[in-house]
Amino acid sequence: MFVLRSEYDTAGDQQQAIDMLVEQINAGKERCILVGVTGSGKTFAMANIIKRLQIPTLILSHNKTLARQLWQEMSELFPENAVEYFVSYYDYYQPEAYIPGRDLFIDKELQMNERIEQERFSTVASLVSRPDVIAVGSVSIIYGLNPPEVFEQNHLRIYVGQICDPRDIVRELVNLQYRRINGEITRGDIRLRGEVLDIWMPSRDDPLRIKFNWEGIDSIQVCESVSWEKLDEIEEAWIHPREFYMTDEEKFTEALKDIEEEMENRKKYFNSKDMELESHRIEQRTLFDLEMLSEVGSCKGVENYSLHFDGRKPGQRAYCLLDFFAKNAEKFHSGAENYLVIMDESHVTLPQVGGMYGGDYSRKKNLIDHGFRLPSAFDNRPLRIEEFQELIPKMLYVSATPGERELRHLAEVNKQKIPDGLLHVRSNGGGGNADLKKPKVKKTMGNILKEVNEIARMEIRPTGLLDPRIEVRPTEGQVQDLLSLINERIASNERVLVTVLTIKFAEEVSEYLQKMGIKAHYLHSEIDTLERTEIIKALRIGHIDVIVGINLLREGLDIPEVSLVAIFDADKQGFLRNERSLLQTIGRASRNENGFVILYADTISPSMEAAINQTISRRSRQIRYNERNDIIPKTISKNIPTMGVEIEDLISGVAGKGEKGGKRLVKKLSRKKGVEKLTKKFNLGAGLWNSSDSVLDNISQPLDLGQENLRIYESDIEQNNLIIKLRKEMHQAAERLDFERAAAIRDRIYQIKNATD
Repeated sequence: MFVLRSEYDTAGDQQQAIDMLVEQINAGKERCILVGVTGSGKTFAMANIIKRLQIPTLILSHNKTLARQLWQEMSELFPENAVEYFVSYYDYYQPEAYIPGRDLFIDKELQMNERIEQERFSTVASLVSRPDVIAVGSVSIIYGLNPPEVFEQNHLRIYVGQICDPRDIVRELVNLQYRRINGEITRGDIRLRGEVLDIWMPSRDDPLRIKFNWEGIDSIQVCESVSWEKLDEIEEAWIHPREFYMTDEEKFTEALKDIEEEMENRKKYFNSKDMELESHRIEQRTLFDLEMLSEVGSCKGVENYSLHFDGRKPGQRAYCLLDFFAKNAEKFHSGAENYLVIMDESHVTLPQVGGMYGGDYSRKKNLIDHGFRLPSAFDNRPLRIEEFQELIPKMLYVSATPGERELRHLAEVNKQKIPDGLLHVRSNGGGGNADLKKPKVKKTMGNILKEVNEIARMEIRPTGLLDPRIEVRPTEGQVQDLLSLINERIASNERVLVTVLTIKFAEEVSEYLQKMGIKAHYLHSEIDTLERTEIIKALRIGHIDVIVGINLLREGLDIPEVSLVAIFDADKQGFLRNERSLLQTIGRASRNENGFVILYADTISPSMEAAINQTISRRSRQIRYNERNDIIPKTISKNIPTMGVEIEDLISGVAGKGEKGGKRLVKKLSRKKGVEKLTKKFNLGAGLWNSSDSVLDNISQPLDLGQENLRIYESDIEQNNLIIKLRKEMHQAAERLDFERAAAIRDRIYQIKNATD
């Protein structure tokens, strides 16, 4: 059962939108749309819809950062349910490719994030074992996984009172690909010592300790990973396989034969075309892979043979996370169609899903045509957009600015006449001309929204905040003009966002403002993700007054302190200045009661006109609503973050809130100096950030940390016990070659010691 915990109730026009959408979904509508302005509480509305429907839900986001933000919010709203996180586990991924014009082969390179892989395990394990799952994911959900049946059949259930021998349990765990060792264990390992069996599942932050008596299992304990102290005691545990991809020995042997047969057929094809080099290349490469598979059970690029290991037919799609949702719904909710997909920021996410297959196909075609891969590599692919749409029985598109594809799809579901402005797009999310040529006069999104029926809207904010005031100013002297406005906002303790079109211009504007005494910083795609987060925190706190950015100042940026948004080159036509982009950027000023937007332009483009008209129209409706209900707009109150408090956690691999409100393992972090550079640039001094040479010092708070430790560690014995545990964990990390983790623990030990010296 999904239980929503919140101290707030619905407000504004949230309730009517929720009621409308729940009614549509319960009536069997395949697709619905929620248009919610910035700050209208779209996430809270999603949570209420999940609570009302009581079915497993997948929330899709177009990037990892926003997906993580959604996961944290949903974890807080559903603390008793399984809120999971499923995104790509590659920190860096360079797929193999071949460039014929230069005769250049690029080998595959990747850096896998173990923490995110752990989150993916947890998602799949929850879907096969419990009914109350909410997963937040990225487009990686359309890539291949083992069939749900394989994953489910390869689980091991153990429970207190079970009559069994420890060695039998060990044999079953080895069949699930767990490694049996005698020393220190890590994720994916098991260890049997007498009547005590230790198991560390890849999806768990903490290992399990099973104690046996003469008859069988006496107790199952959840233990701390370093000291092995008991954290909890449970009655039953489901042990899932160590690896996502499982296959039995008979099927594995058959797959090797199929691969060899395909290689022979491909050689014949190349020989018939007098392509001797390609024939030799595919033979040598495939024989090497077959030998590796026979000897060690895997090879580099083993995923390219997934067609044979899965037993699929050529062209048949691979299994993916959506199949796990269907299986969960069938098992726990009386029908495979009883699950919901919510696509957040659908105007960005849906085209992203649609573009995955084309890029994958074109890259592999070169590899296959030139003998680097067998044709079956084509079938290791993401879902096509039409396959994606067919798999989803119920989908809710959520956006402040829905795209043409979603609007056309809803019109088709409603069996209504498709508006002229939507005739040139494919409803399944693909591109190209579908029915007619593009209209000569393009309709604005506002006009199209009026022509599509049954769209749920949330335009009234619970806080009573209005859409910002808008003013258009000429480009001549725009930076100097902006400077005076910035000084006014600084005097009022408010912040400013400036959006430009190029990285170079962003850096130049930021540098000019700094020379004029303004604490400004640029924000663009070349900034590290962690540093980006710290820059935004610094803006909220007041260490920085202005951020100059490009496309990063749009979806999902939640900064209530920002009262002024300036858009340079607002009249330039293109992706960054189309109607949707302008509306999204304007929305960044809608969380402050003094919200004001300046469009610097010498002409009024059609996109500007459409965005301005929509904003003014909504603002008028919001004013009337506030007057009727005696509401005075008030800036959103949001806790001010503490600089650097998350970074030490991230170095240790934890962040956010877990199922019971605690920390949860997430990822590793490379120790970069970006925050230090930012600190020195603005001379922020000691305390929140200091300017020492230690990265850890730059991102922690030594004085506060010391005082906290004095309060917590009342005796030397307690402090020494902690240091002993940390040293043990440090040595374990070093043995695993995880030197970043070991260094972070070492610095933590120094901090604890120095705090009481």
